[in-house]
Amino acid sequence: MSFSQPQNEILENYIDQAIQSNHGLREQHFLLEKNMLALREAKRLLIPEVGFTTSYSLASGGRDFQLPLGDLMNPVYSALNSLTMSNAYPQIDNETITFLPNNFYDARLRLTQPLLNLEIFYLKKIRSELIDLKAIEIQVFKRELVKDVKLGYYQYLQASEAVRIYDNALGLLAESQRVNENLLRNDKVIPAVLIRIESEIINVKAQRNQAQANQKNALAYFNFLLNRDLESPIETDSVALAALAGNGVVFQFGNREELQQLRTTQNINTLAVGLKRTYKLPKIGMQVEVGSQNFDFKYGGYVLAGLSAEIPLYTANRNKLQVQQVQLDIKATDEKIAQVEKQIELQTATAKNSLFAEIETWKSYQSQLENAKRQYRDTFRRYKEGVSNYIELLDARTQVTDIELQQSLAMFAVLTKQAELERATAAYPLP
Repeated sequence: MSFSQPQNEILENYIDQAIQSNHGLREQHFLLEKNMLALREAKRLLIPEVGFTTSYSLASGGRDFQLPLGDLMNPVYSALNSLTMSNAYPQIDNETITFLPNNFYDARLRLTQPLLNLEIFYLKKIRSELIDLKAIEIQVFKRELVKDVKLGYYQYLQASEAVRIYDNALGLLAESQRVNENLLRNDKVIPAVLIRIESEIINVKAQRNQAQANQKNALAYFNFLLNRDLESPIETDSVALAALAGNGVVFQFGNREELQQLRTTQNINTLAVGLKRTYKLPKIGMQVEVGSQNFDFKYGGYVLAGLSAEIPLYTANRNKLQVQQVQLDIKATDEKIAQVEKQIELQTATAKNSLFAEIETWKSYQSQLENAKRQYRDTFRRYKEGVSNYIELLDARTQVTDIELQQSLAMFAVLTKQAELERATAAYPLP
């Protein structure tokens, strides 16, 4: 049996606010954007890169090489001039060639383009899967946030309800005090009765103060989840929540994101195996340079093109061992998926059983409370008539307060178990 769960409009609005403003969720969205940029980066690894580099050098001294051109050629030129009776062959000097270029520049544009590199293909696939993984993590975070907001809201209402119950108890004690003061003036009770009533009032006020402290703490925690001022007021509707608790809703299974996370992780591991196996394949790239280099800023243009190939020959089986490691990760993830499926099944069954038990417990308090109130009214009437003693009246009042508190706790226990079952079955429709 399954049917839709009615929702409390006020609570739904608060959940929407939390999803829009929670700091932790915003952080997750920024990390998702980071992964999307990483994918764009990977896609552009196949686009040619163009870079410009230039250098200019001045040099003096350093190593040199003596080239005795004058000593070698001047005798020959002198002989030729004598034979031709001319000065057609001038005398030349010896040359000194320095290894450091002086007044030399080199400017070039370089284009590099990968032609064959399967690592880039797998890198794009892996980063695409990482985006999916982060998106799933955001959904998991949202589900936890929805559950936390609901539980925080219920905690605040439960504390508020406790304050109201203690206020009612104080009202009953005030009425009892007024009646006993009248009886004391007519010498129908002893002064010790009023002392006992004052003691009870002090005790209930102390319990009320503790409930108010719990209410303030719940208020601060709830506003923290919504990223609001910690003292912002909370709109409440206990009547709608009571109706919600009484429905005894059973949720249909949704698609648990935790399993999607594991399956996406498995996809990444499979791609990682392919990535590791690309070590066997060559990587081929192309480079083209267009530039100019010369001394004294003279033009010396050139074009240089080439292909590069990187071919692995021997890696001492390191890559094979890496492949085996990732394959073991795949097997471990398979076992993890099976384990999580069983854990979710157990979590759902436990949450469902607990919810049914809490519903029955809550319903049982309704008749108990009606009986306790009737008994208090009858005892109070008999007490005013002098038939019952004050201890019986005190016990009747205490019983009313205790059952009201237990009924309130039971109702919010039902709502809490509903939130836990909703989380276990991933039934809440996330935006």
